Amino acid sequence: MSNAENHCELQIVGMRCASCSSRLEKSLNQLHDVNAVVNLATEKASVTFDPSLTNVDALIKAVQDTGFDAHVARDFAAEKLDRANQFRKEKMVFYISLALIAPLLLKMVLMIFDIHLPIPTWIQWLLATPVQFWAGARFYRGAWGSVKHGSGNMDLLVALGTSAAYFMSCAIVLFNLHQPVYFEAGATLITLVLLGKLLEAGAKNRATSALEALFNLQPKIAHVERDGVVIDVPVGQFRPDDIFVVRPGESVPVDGVVLEGSSSLDESMLTGESLPQAKETDDKVYAATMNQHGVIKCRAIAVGSRTQLAAVIRLVEQAQGSKAAIQKMADKISGVFVPVVLVLATLTFAYWFAVEGNFSHALINAVSVLVIACPCALGLATPITIVVASGLAANNGILVKDAASLERAHKLSVLVLDKTGTLTEGKPTVTELIPSVGNDNASLLRIAASLGQHSTHPLSAALLDYAQPLVPQPVSDFVETPGKGLRATLDGKSYVMGSPAFLSAQGVVLDEPSILALQQQGKSIIAVAHNNEPLGYIAFADQLRPTSVAAVARLREMGIRIVMLSGDNDATARAIAQQAGIAEYLAEVLPQDKAHHVNSYKAEQHIVGMVGDGINDAPALAAADVSFAMKSGSDIAIEAADITLMRSDLNSVADAIDLSRVTLAKIRQNLFFAFAYNVLGIPLAAMGLLNPVIAGGAMAMSSLSVVSNALLLKKWRPGYSKK
Repeated sequence: MSNAENHCELQIVGMRCASCSSRLEKSLNQLHDVNAVVNLATEKASVTFDPSLTNVDALIKAVQDTGFDAHVARDFAAEKLDRANQFRKEKMVFYISLALIAPLLLKMVLMIFDIHLPIPTWIQWLLATPVQFWAGARFYRGAWGSVKHGSGNMDLLVALGTSAAYFMSCAIVLFNLHQPVYFEAGATLITLVLLGKLLEAGAKNRATSALEALFNLQPKIAHVERDGVVIDVPVGQFRPDDIFVVRPGESVPVDGVVLEGSSSLDESMLTGESLPQAKETDDKVYAATMNQHGVIKCRAIAVGSRTQLAAVIRLVEQAQGSKAAIQKMADKISGVFVPVVLVLATLTFAYWFAVEGNFSHALINAVSVLVIACPCALGLATPITIVVASGLAANNGILVKDAASLERAHKLSVLVLDKTGTLTEGKPTVTELIPSVGNDNASLLRIAASLGQHSTHPLSAALLDYAQPLVPQPVSDFVETPGKGLRATLDGKSYVMGSPAFLSAQGVVLDEPSILALQQQGKSIIAVAHNNEPLGYIAFADQLRPTSVAAVARLREMGIRIVMLSGDNDATARAIAQQAGIAEYLAEVLPQDKAHHVNSYKAEQHIVGMVGDGINDAPALAAADVSFAMKSGSDIAIEAADITLMRSDLNSVADAIDLSRVTLAKIRQNLFFAFAYNVLGIPLAAMGLLNPVIAGGAMAMSSLSVVSNALLLKKWRPGYSKK
């Protein structure tokens, strides 16, 4: 693929089974420099292509040439309206079909009780014909598209089976043969399949309800202040820096920052956290969060597709449209399934005709094989479960980038945790100033704040916060060694500041016992020196998150080996690890070495997860098999991560792993049901133990059962809420 890539989402019309999606995916991927993933559950194709070699029109033409139709996916509301209109049309066709076959169904039911309702064959033909060729037209169109491309699908099986029953019955009537007719079998089968598809569509809509709920969260109208007057403006007309007002009980229209007022906002739709979050001046607010009380005036900082809500929706759509590795097995099977079924149906017909010499009985048994073998359930087993799981995860503050990440998470054996900002609050504060003999606190603080003003290290930021309102003085010759310390010139004098190990390496003699005593309390220490003479020490403390201890215990109960990485010295790292309940830790790890440690565990054949939040965590996150980024962290870390945790709580990692395990269990159940259905059903049909109507009903219900089983995932709840 070239560097110039475009991405588009195509809404596909006409896919009805796994063979359809596999055939379409193969057709699109045959185009030059095109990478396409087709999802049966969402009925979308996610396509990456080189715009210099192809375009969207060519992609749509390729879809149409394969026997389907497509258009560029529009917003959720427009697609939902289209689906609703299509659903109404299909429901009308089903009800008309049901009304036409009602007499035939009554005849079949009465036969069970040995009551024979005399319906002339010409009336049976009159009732069955519109069902066969009007209501069943979709199957003929799909079958023709499949045959044109040298493959088979569900439509082909249904069209062959019902046509065989219909035309055989026509021959019996025309030639006045003394054999039973099967008009009711083909017509009833088509009606049952239509019913199954209607029920399946309804269940699939429920599966995407989480995504729909996200779309419905954002208010349509907002109160914007323009020229000193507050007016109601559609959210779509918002501009960055617009001033808006949010009243009690209203949703925030766009992302912003509070200018005036205070309140508490319910951010559960973003974070999964049920407790309201206090908001005051300079705090950020996010689109679709609910204002509990108080009026707040805010300035818009992100509108439209740039809001956090829009980012959440994009990630959910991306995850729902992606493909898990376990689905590849189903795709391979469905690719050869229909040809195998056609061979089995032919063999069934040949066997029964040879044994009994009864053409109609042999044909009906072959029709049963064709009908019951439709691979719809097999194609839906994985994608519909991923759709439900990714929506469920988003509702609980867990954003999954793709299905493969969700699938891999259940295999994790080692979880590497960055200390700062992951286990701890990530907000170190100065706890003590310890000047050396002959110096004082004010002088030590002035020098340290001036030296640290250009540093990006979290301890430097904490130092500057503590030093306010002191104004740092200009420095020159500033040189920083990442993760260790820095050198700079202040007032013509050369100073060095950093970790005790860094200063010791520069030949500075430090008060080691005092430093060790502070480190054993879990504090981080930086030292300041001039001309190899220590000027003093500054102690920092970064508190554990309140939930970290319980989360670590929960992860260990799940059988996961926990390893903490820290840039701190051994004594501080050991103290924090002991407080968190972690037995294994690595201290004095430089940012560039984090990825090395992740790779070392992978080399031991472990499936490794990494949790981080900083820019320096990005290489390690990219190296891990599954990476988790705290939303409170940097955008780079979030971009590198497979799973983003909207709630800065390690419990979310355990929740994501637990959801992964539950999801994979549900996928395996669905695949088992789909395989078992065909493994049991095809032999029964071949042995003549299933008539086509029962086979058709079973086929329709198999897809519905797979979707319904996936919907049971909605009963899952995050573990932290149970405590």
